[in-house]
Amino acid sequence: MDTPSIKLLMLAVVQEQDRDQATQALEGLGVPVVFLFSAGGFLGRRNATLLIGLGNGKEEEALKVLQETCRQHIEYLTLPLEGSPLPMPTPVPVTVGGANVFALPVEHFEEI
Repeated sequence: MDTPSIKLLMLAVVQEQDRDQATQALEGLGVPVVFLFSAGGFLGRRNATLLIGLGNGKEEEALKVLQETCRQHIEYLTLPLEGSPLPMPTPVPVTVGGANVFALPVEHFEEI
């Protein structure tokens, strides 16, 4: 069996609801993808960290897939209004979603 030539490890932290679509699209490119459950940020939402093995010339394609499948959107959080005698919650818009992507060069890869 031929060992794929992995030259780059891309780590992408995505929202849990984007994980399946992103993983399927990346697998459609013929690249190996593994995910780990994670939690993130000040919202404490569930995320998934995708570990994506890329060969030469696949980085731009993988980034495009992540841009298409992991879109940002606005959610509203309710926070108490400061200085108000009544605890009236005020909706505050927060941008969530998208992907945080890190690319690491791979010096050696071996499939055992």
